[in-house]
Parts: sequence; structure tokens; C-alpha cells
Amino acid sequence: MKIASIQLEIRDTESASERTKRADSLLDGLHGYDFILLPEIWMTGYNTFDRYTEEAEEISGSFVSHFAQKARELNAYLFAGSFVEKSDGNYYNTSVLFDRQGQLIASYRKIHLFTYGSKEGELLTRGTKPITVDTEFGKVGLSTCYDLRFPELYRKELDLGAKLFLVTSAWPLARLAHWELFNAARAVENQCFLVSCNCVGSNQGVVLGGHSRIVDPWGKVIATGDENETIVTAEIDLATVDQIREEFPQLKHRVPID
Repeated sequence: MKIASIQLEIRDTESASERTKRADSLLDGLHGYDFILLPEIWMTGYNTFDRYTEEAEEISGSFVSHFAQKARELNAYLFAGSFVEKSDGNYYNTSVLFDRQGQLIASYRKIHLFTYGSKEGELLTRGTKPITVDTEFGKVGLSTCYDLRFPELYRKELDLGAKLFLVTSAWPLARLAHWELFNAARAVENQCFLVSCNCVGSNQGVVLGGHSRIVDPWGKVIATGDENETIVTAEIDLATVDQIREEFPQLKHRVPID
């Protein structure tokens, strides 16, 4: 399957509608890809906290309907990144995945909210459920940015059958070394493919790290971005996951720890 991760530049001078049009123009060049990813709260800008509630939408709102249509047009699975979802008086960092027909097949509310120099934990409510979903290629697990620091989430998604992890993110350049480490670690410890999509640019004074990655189950980086807006692409075969797990059966050697 062909994967494209859109490493979108965040510009404080852009409105949400202007950034959406720019994302659309990048998406329109990706006909023929099977899976396409966008970053975390990219429409508003992750660090633009004063616009969170103003630009929040319900799951039935225009963000979801717009990218459902884009998935249909592209005939691709589209992980549209995350947006600020409002529901029953609460706000969530919610990522959404559409199938080739534009059906919303999974939504994930970020479980691990970031509070280090961030207002995310003050403004938003955390999710509670790991999410995996069946696709024609195999089962996919969803996660968001800070989740990468918590291996138990990915182990739970592994136990639910995941062979591919999708990560939407707005990870800062200041902790790039951690980003690179966790991208590889979450893949190799679970013998899964991992595809991440990070932002670049500067958002409210925070320089974003880029280096979106496509990592195989051995922890090898198949493709990566740099610190500029780009589209990271690769072709992978999820059938090799089972082969690797048989060749090096570390997952069968897990011992329950009380």
C-alpha cells in the first residue's frame, strides 16, 4: 500500500479557512495513494489555544464532512489529523479516519493531554478508549503526539490486533531527539509499522519539529521528512508483519508481570 504523510507548515498569519485550502491543494496531488495523513489540530494550530473553543466543531460538523468528501475524491483512507471537537459541553482533541468511500470509520479522542508549557490539559477533556479499526490492509491503531511517550497505549492496540500505528502530531523541534526515538521504539517493541505526521513552521512562538516518519517493524526508518513542508511517501506491505513476528517471535515471549 502507498502511504503519504503531509508534513504541513503552520503559519500564524493564516486563518483556518486559508490553511484548509492549502491542505486541500496538497491532497489534490495525491491521487493513487492508499493512506494519507495530516497533522494534529493543524486547522487551528495546536498552540493557538485562544481559538480552541471558537473553532471547535461537533463530530457532525464541517471538518468531518469536508474530509469525508476528500477521501471519496481521492479514493483513499484519509487520516485527517485532529481537530477540537465539542460534545456535551466538553472539548476533545479528536482525530478522524475515513475509508475510501468517505465513511468515518474511526475517531480517537487523545488520551494523554500535554500540560508541559501547554494549555491543552486545561482546555480539553482526555479520551478514555484506545482505538483500532479494520481496513482492507489490516488493523490500524490511532494515536496523537504526546501518546508516543506512553508505550502501554500501543501495547493495548497491539493486543487489539494492530499491525500499523498512525500518529498525528504537533511535536516541537526542541524535543526532536525524543520524537525520533519514540517513533522507532513504538514500532520495534510491537513489531508494527508506524507512520507519523508532524507539523513544521512556527506556531505561537513554538518551532515545530517535522521529521514525519514511516518506520518498519524492525525499527528501520523507511522515509522521513526534514524541517520543511513536504510530503513523506513510501510503499509498505502489512503482510510482512506476520512474517517478521514469526521470524523473530519476541511477542510470544512476553511474560505477565504482576
